[in-house]
Amino acid sequence: MPQHSVQHVDVAIIGAGTAGMGAFRSARQHSEDVVLIDPGPFGTTCARVGCMPSKLLIAAAEAAHAVGRAPGFGVSAGPIKVDGRAVMARVRAERDRFVGFVTETVDAWPAERIIRQRARFIAPMTLGLDDGSQIRAGRIVIATGSRPRIPAGWRALLGDRLLTNDDVFEWRDLPSSVAVVGGGVIGLELGQALSRLGVRVRLFQRSQRLGGLTDPAIAQAAASVLSAEFPISLDTVIDAVSATEYGVRVRYHNASGEQQEDFEYLLCAIGRVPNLDGLDLERAGLPAGPDGVPVTDADTCQVGQTPVFLAGDIASRRLLLHEAADDGRIAGDNAGRFPDVRVRPRRAALNIVFSDPQIAVAGRGHADLRAAGIEFAEGAVDFGDQGRARVMLRNAGRLHVYGERHTGLFLGAEMIAPDAEHLAHLLAWAVHNRMTVQQMLDAPFYHPVVEEGVRTALRALNRALNMGPVPVEHCLDCGPGA
Repeated sequence: MPQHSVQHVDVAIIGAGTAGMGAFRSARQHSEDVVLIDPGPFGTTCARVGCMPSKLLIAAAEAAHAVGRAPGFGVSAGPIKVDGRAVMARVRAERDRFVGFVTETVDAWPAERIIRQRARFIAPMTLGLDDGSQIRAGRIVIATGSRPRIPAGWRALLGDRLLTNDDVFEWRDLPSSVAVVGGGVIGLELGQALSRLGVRVRLFQRSQRLGGLTDPAIAQAAASVLSAEFPISLDTVIDAVSATEYGVRVRYHNASGEQQEDFEYLLCAIGRVPNLDGLDLERAGLPAGPDGVPVTDADTCQVGQTPVFLAGDIASRRLLLHEAADDGRIAGDNAGRFPDVRVRPRRAALNIVFSDPQIAVAGRGHADLRAAGIEFAEGAVDFGDQGRARVMLRNAGRLHVYGERHTGLFLGAEMIAPDAEHLAHLLAWAVHNRMTVQQMLDAPFYHPVVEEGVRTALRALNRALNMGPVPVEHCLDCGPGA
């Protein structure tokens, strides 16, 4: 494109992550005159610094943990030796492979439709590029993603001793110790994995709740189970961080008083913020919320009645790959067909933390139901004595399921449980298909499986709704320890 030229397009998409790529594909179903603008590097948060490399690190940690647990089965595997350089070499190699799949997709698209520059608004529906040229678009999709949140001043104080998940997967070896600040998905997954790989870890969390849990009983169960494995400081306020000759010093206070501890690194995992910097959104003429993010309709991804759409992490709804992909498809489709903007029903909510035991929220969580004023009952199961879980020496955790009073409609669940990733999928599908608790109980349950614990909780829920009998302990169709 010649410098200072002006290009007119039907649809311009800013950002080539999961949401932006989905929007590009969907918009092109309606017009070939679509451009994707991103300076690179391409790769998506999930593939490069998120879900895939973290699971690679977790897989290594699970292997080490399995060896350590072997004596419980009467099996001796010898002393555990973790080769940090080999662990991180596999993480980086496989990570690069996943990133390669994404870049191959982008490279296969028409080169003239990919603009490898930064874009900013210079007027409503007009974008300026790094080279001085302009793009005037009939519709625009903003999908610039998010980045880790870092407290003011920490970067200046700690320098390269301050890490985010963006940095961890570039390690050539494992460190000796890490302070993990934040008990959400990233903090829990990386904190536990590093601990299992022999790194000294302490996790700091301002509240008593971990992993996005809102049910007080499940949150308490999670804190009890996970803190038994590695140090977790809950209800803790960090007063100061400072650099030392060999790393980082963390000063903090909680119910135990004021304390301090030194680490080689500090991993900041307190959430993410939308990437608005450099977009000059104030020139776009869009209605914005108090956080500066344009206000969108969740069912259409449209900003007000404008021909601008937001997709993915920047929309600040659920920062998950499948939600970003859905956003991209919805935003791209509506941008392509504008002004024929259509509502697309969203999927049931599903959030999973790959700790061990895993944490999950399927459908509507406890706090969400209370905030909405919905009358609901709950059923519970403790996995401490669940048959299959005991067989595997993974008998820890708790599940709560929620049902609507008067209708028996299944609403959702919160859990920390073995194989929660699979249990949560089943329960999210039940919510998505608007099943009743009785319909779920009428479905098949094999023996012996962890899913029998779900049936136990559902039977208790059905009784709490006054729609089923008192559950029979050790029922004949359950088998022992169901």
